[in-house]
Amino acid sequence: MRKHFLNKIRLPNYLFENHTDDILKQEDIVNIPISPNLEDNLKRIKETFIGCNDLTILHWGYGEGLEQTAFSVYFDTLVQEKSVNYMKESLQDLVTHEVGPATTITLDDVILFFSNNGISAQSARIVDHFDQAILHILDGDLVIFFNKWNNALSYKTLGIMHRQITEPITEPVVQGPHLSTIEDLDSNIGIIRNLLKSPRLKLDYLTAGEESRRKIAFGYLDGAVNPETLTEFKRRISDIDKEEILETSYLEEWIGESTYSPFPQVRYTERPDTAIAALLDGKIIVMVNGTPTILICPGLFFEFFTSSEDYYNRTIFSSLIRLLRIGALSIALLLPSMYIALTTFHSELIPTVLLLTILETREGIPFPAFVEGLIMEFFFELLREAGIRLPRPVGSAVSIVGALVIGQAAIQAKIASPVMVIVVALTGVASFALPQYSMAIAIRVLRFPLMVLAATLGGLGIMIGFLAALLHLTSLRSLGQPYLAPVAPLEIKQLRDIFIVFPRKVLLQSPRNRHLHKKTRGRKKMR
Repeated sequence: MRKHFLNKIRLPNYLFENHTDDILKQEDIVNIPISPNLEDNLKRIKETFIGCNDLTILHWGYGEGLEQTAFSVYFDTLVQEKSVNYMKESLQDLVTHEVGPATTITLDDVILFFSNNGISAQSARIVDHFDQAILHILDGDLVIFFNKWNNALSYKTLGIMHRQITEPITEPVVQGPHLSTIEDLDSNIGIIRNLLKSPRLKLDYLTAGEESRRKIAFGYLDGAVNPETLTEFKRRISDIDKEEILETSYLEEWIGESTYSPFPQVRYTERPDTAIAALLDGKIIVMVNGTPTILICPGLFFEFFTSSEDYYNRTIFSSLIRLLRIGALSIALLLPSMYIALTTFHSELIPTVLLLTILETREGIPFPAFVEGLIMEFFFELLREAGIRLPRPVGSAVSIVGALVIGQAAIQAKIASPVMVIVVALTGVASFALPQYSMAIAIRVLRFPLMVLAATLGGLGIMIGFLAALLHLTSLRSLGQPYLAPVAPLEIKQLRDIFIVFPRKVLLQSPRNRHLHKKTRGRKKMR
């Protein structure tokens, strides 16, 4: 009769009691080798995870008369039971066929086999330091300690449930892939690997946070990315290992050039096709475990007005949409300040019929145009935030009904004129037309200083504010690249995807090694 290694193990769940001893500090267990004394290892495990009632310790024995002792430890909230059972069956078959019968096996047989042959199970390894064993347990692994052996076996058994891959919420499209990333880092990397089957796609991993131990991955396409940009990126994120990075946006301050600039210097996406297009264009993508958002850097100004759907439609329609977004940028930024400047300082520039209409609608309004605009902008921003924070079935209804009711009530109460309500509504709709939410926030922030300048200096104030913003944009850089590229500095060939979208057969001829081409052109000029 064949008796297996684990058929006679004793498996009572041993949930250890809470102790009043102090918890071992992380620096107390660093570089401590695993003790050959099983009781010492058990004591360290208890002291390290004191109060962790979801930790499971299984004591068992093997060999003749079950004289050999060992214990396995794992978090039952991280490990699936079927993974534990699969590990048991794998170890049974391994020991029975490779080491010997379970009744005659000794510790020396186990140590000799694993030391000489390693672990044949998938995603398993031998651990020789106690701090490594702790990290494996926290990562959702099952770790086995043997008595009189100064090593431990770690099996990968993580079984956390994740939401299914669905349609992108923040970037919906009419035509194109309806595929979104999720909160699992390995799944997101698998999606990108499946869609971009190239050995030039390189991925590097790092861990951030002493407590959260959050896994971070950044990828790039070798040969397409600028080596100087990649070196600068690695330099900036080299000191985040002790920072608690809970979401991808936490990395923006390390990667961005100017922390206090209202303009975003990185892009965010939940679409794998957008991330792949960025990789092909020489960008660097960053993913953090636990969040579906992918960070794309460097982010340049004109890239915030592009959408993945621009390349799925015909050239004429995509170009019209691109120009419409640029017009929406002008409306969202300048329309309230232009209305305030014209009605307050430059009424002679308004056609007579339109001026009489504006004066008629403003009759009885107790506030100047600037105060009237501030009140309506405040109400609009308040409704926008309320619509975002409320549950989705209720939020849209509250936003629409609130805007209609408050706008109509403000007109009837003579707090705001109908023209100002139209101006604020057009401004809000124009900001919604911008594909990137981070750029829309920057425009919302700049709108109010321009309104103040328009109320104090008129058209001159708008010009001063616009030039100050333009000077800031020209001096801003993202990972060493000019923020307004390819417009400033001007690159004629790259303009085919800025204001209008050229046909696909022209865009697909874009050189991927642009940094190499620039160096080659520079050498030819020198010759």
